[in-house]
Amino acid sequence: METTLGGKTIFSLTTLNIFRLYCSGSHGPVLLLLHGGGHSALSWAVFTAVICSRINCRVVAMDLRAHGDTKVKNPEDLSADTMAKDIGKVMEVLYGDNTPPIMIIGHSMGGAIAVHTAAANHIPSLLGLCVIDVVEGTAMDALNSMQNFLRSRPKSFKSLENAIEWSVKSGQIRNIESARVSMGGQVKKCEASSSSPGVSNSIGDDIIEEEDEEVEEESNKKRMKEDDKEMKKEVMFTWRVELSKTEKYWEGWFSGLSALFLTCPMPKLLLLAGVDRLDKDLTIGQMQGKFQMQVLPQCGHAVHEDAPEKVADAISTFMVRHKFTEFKEGYLC
Repeated sequence: METTLGGKTIFSLTTLNIFRLYCSGSHGPVLLLLHGGGHSALSWAVFTAVICSRINCRVVAMDLRAHGDTKVKNPEDLSADTMAKDIGKVMEVLYGDNTPPIMIIGHSMGGAIAVHTAAANHIPSLLGLCVIDVVEGTAMDALNSMQNFLRSRPKSFKSLENAIEWSVKSGQIRNIESARVSMGGQVKKCEASSSSPGVSNSIGDDIIEEEDEEVEEESNKKRMKEDDKEMKKEVMFTWRVELSKTEKYWEGWFSGLSALFLTCPMPKLLLLAGVDRLDKDLTIGQMQGKFQMQVLPQCGHAVHEDAPEKVADAISTFMVRHKFTEFKEGYLC
């Protein structure tokens, strides 16, 4: 996982806020990658390897607050405003006054946060904006059924391999290569014990005399019980983020998103899994040439994981067309 993204960095804003960043590349504009709700920066691993083989660029993939390995003082605050400010602060502290040209790319919730970040000008050196499979109309319509979807997911998995298998069979991630990396950022290991509660782990401080065989035998029985209890412990994997508890922020992420997207002054790219996802405002904006759009069929919602080559091709072509960067020598587009 580390080699795919070219290393990892734990980045601290303060002693109470620590953000996990995965970085790759040494020159060219920065692609700032924001994952969807419940996912982590690892969802961009395969995409990163592909796009870095096509164009001159650097990649910074970020675990958003309350996700992945990022730790913040108030993880319950997942408002669009707070998350957008996080991104601006991370870039400011990471690069100081020498912020390089940045193109922000976000998927689903991360796409909404990318729009809020761009619209609020939290990154002054922003070159472009790319949003992947999130449209206000479709997102708002889906909110009513989101809790039912979340309840239908398994609460836990026997192993990480089991979680990966479920993600592919359920269609959440259709690319097994990406699922093997991505699911590690979505679930966490925990222990589930089948032993009875209230059993003490301590043996006690009593001194056992050599001739007192009954006391010694009782002590041995206690030790055997300890060993049995340890054997009954099972390692399980559960979701890192309880998405159902973030419901109060959903409307704030997506309401007014289309209008906000259209007001962003930088060149914009919208990648969708299906043309049916386009709402009225974006349909009009697209006809007026306010942004570039590309539909990538035969993909699920996790477009950048299902088809990393196609997404990399679309973004590479977009960036070269706008002269943000160049194709790598020897790469045939």
